[in-house]
Amino acid sequence: MKQIQTQVVVIGGGTAGMGAFRAVRNHTEDAYLIESHVFGTTCARVGCMPSKLLIAAAEAAHHARHTAPFGVHVDGDVRVDGHEVMRRVRNERDRFVGFVVEDVEAWPAERRIIGQARFIDEHTVQIDDHTQIRAERFVIATGSRPIVLPEWQALGERLIVNDDVFSWETLPESVAVFGPGVIGLELGQSLHRLGVKVHVFGKTDGVAGISDPVVLAEAKTVFGEEFPLHLNTEVSTALDDNGRVRMDYRNRDGESGSITVDYVLAAIGRRPNVDNLGLENLDIERDERGVPHAHPLTMQTSIPHIFIAGDASNQLPLLHEASDQGKIAGDNAGTYPDIRPGLRRSTIGVVFTDPQVAIVGMRYAQVYQAFKNPECVVVGEVSFRNQGRSRVMLKNKGHLRVYAQQETGLFLGAEMVGPSAEHIAHLLAWAHQQKMTVPQMLDMPFYHPVVEEGLRTALRDAMSKLDLSGNFSRECGCCPGE
Repeated sequence: MKQIQTQVVVIGGGTAGMGAFRAVRNHTEDAYLIESHVFGTTCARVGCMPSKLLIAAAEAAHHARHTAPFGVHVDGDVRVDGHEVMRRVRNERDRFVGFVVEDVEAWPAERRIIGQARFIDEHTVQIDDHTQIRAERFVIATGSRPIVLPEWQALGERLIVNDDVFSWETLPESVAVFGPGVIGLELGQSLHRLGVKVHVFGKTDGVAGISDPVVLAEAKTVFGEEFPLHLNTEVSTALDDNGRVRMDYRNRDGESGSITVDYVLAAIGRRPNVDNLGLENLDIERDERGVPHAHPLTMQTSIPHIFIAGDASNQLPLLHEASDQGKIAGDNAGTYPDIRPGLRRSTIGVVFTDPQVAIVGMRYAQVYQAFKNPECVVVGEVSFRNQGRSRVMLKNKGHLRVYAQQETGLFLGAEMVGPSAEHIAHLLAWAHQQKMTVPQMLDMPFYHPVVEEGLRTALRDAMSKLDLSGNFSRECGCCPGE
């Protein structure tokens, strides 16, 4: 057993772990990076980038099939070659992964260790059966993995997660997607547009994490018009005599049905990878999922010299959040006991469906939890059904709602389904982080004709409902920020 003494150990070689290790090395070279499998990131290997490659292929197929309304007619059928689609997905995915691996390989090889790390005590980890490291500080950045329910295990190789999709040689004939969240909707719609027969199932009424009832209703309508979307549904699964998956389902309204598919895609969420770290050997405060509690501005756990970042922290499982958290945790591990709060940016989330979904700042549900009196909040909104540029492009579906504090006009957040949501979300996130008011946002320039004019319409609607006379005196009992 090799014995090592060091200042800092970073456990996990993904986005957060790499960011943490990079930050640690700004303060000390006496540090080690441990990865249980392969260096890289969820984003590059099985997340953001390969999914966007699949989405790009799906959008090309969809656009080619829908040119006639513009007076542009494509002769013959649009043919999707599954082998070619997946070859490009894999090749470009490998290219992105290669860039990440190059960054890792630039670090000293003797400071990178492959193996499963487990805590023995607060200052010691063991890596498999070959190395034991005693360190002064630690950063946990072990990422997450897809949740797979026990009853699905009987489906064997017919059960897949998003990781498996990007290793396909070609496209299957049919897939049932469990979970209409970010991953389920993005992959479900993409596969549908590439010619795969897709059914999307959800146990609840939710779609894409939307909490605003008006935006949610529009999202359910839009996506339900394109592919079968079964919400509030209970499903039983079993392999049939041909080795395919038979699914019997019934929703809360009593409607039922049965389908047979090639694969079941589990997309109900992800679980932080903290269950095999030996945390039971530490006196560390954890939540109901076993994830260590961490201060959101310092990433410090209840054990002062142990920090946690990225998906493992169970805060916001997004690449830019993992990167920020990794830097914060790494800086504080490197300078410990000098702990300083890091920059946490305004919340921004985008689902790359068509139309896209975006959430910025406080969600609808968070706004009305924060304010005791609903009259202390105003909602401005716009439908994209008749928005000028959206209609020109035949992208005129969706709805945007913005939330502001009545007393000050402070912009609180927004939820949206609609065209160009990824771009509108950035405008809103910048405004939110700068703590701008609705009047200040309306003072900003809007070009014509652009989809962003829809945002101006929503802000004008909010402005018309604001009472900025200074006479507003209702007891709100609120927190105007996040």
